[in-house]
Amino acid sequence: GAEMSEVVQVERNGGVATVRMNRPDRLNAYNAEMGEGLLSAVSEASEDPSVRCVVLTGTGKAFSAGGDVESFAAFQDEGPGKFLGMAIGLHALIATLRRAPKPVVAAVNGVAAGAGFSMALACDVAVAASSARFTLGYQNIGLSPDGGMTFFLARALGTQRAMEMTLFSRVLPAARAAEWGLVQEIFPDAEFAAGVDALADRLASGPTLAYARAKELYNRALSQPLEAQLEEERQNISRCAGTRDFREGIRAFLDKRPPRFEGR
Repeated sequence: GAEMSEVVQVERNGGVATVRMNRPDRLNAYNAEMGEGLLSAVSEASEDPSVRCVVLTGTGKAFSAGGDVESFAAFQDEGPGKFLGMAIGLHALIATLRRAPKPVVAAVNGVAAGAGFSMALACDVAVAASSARFTLGYQNIGLSPDGGMTFFLARALGTQRAMEMTLFSRVLPAARAAEWGLVQEIFPDAEFAAGVDALADRLASGPTLAYARAKELYNRALSQPLEAQLEEERQNISRCAGTRDFREGIRAFLDKRPPRFEGR
């Protein structure tokens, strides 16, 4: 069990590690302390071979309202350097979410704004409670987006729709986010925790190494030519063919039974 006072809590349940933002009184706003906690929790879960699925979520009624504006106010006079430091921490987290060699699920339990929205986009799959909503919010305080927002949103929505979300701080209800493909599934609030658990358990019992190879391929898919991508697909599928999970998958298929993958 995690300390209740920690701004980031980690819970283990079988192969699933849940990383929980825990500043509910501040809507899980991101500050330096939370940044450090998230980076170390996600890095550890990412590197631990017994973790086969990571869930990122928030305590209370928000996923994360984004950067802690009160802490911004406190160091506003120290010049832009402080923001640079904060962005470096956030960007290390975003890169770690993308590099984690296993599925990462954003369990968006409430509002995801600014950097909170960026974190959700950086995960492999996002699911949301029906009351969740998504917004950029940066322009409300005179900032441009960060946390990979412009990268992920442009690819998910196209630049014009992403720009519209940015210029007008448009708020997307969960249903619209699902319609636009930003969220895979919406659960009624009362069924959210159970829905997230079932999804995470399913991913944690999958062929982890094959998932990791697929993730690596998708990370590169939009930035290189077809020939290069085909070459990487060939290399990755042949590596997967050397795993125990592949042998088990073939046996299970021939025996007409569900496979029991071990993630190796």
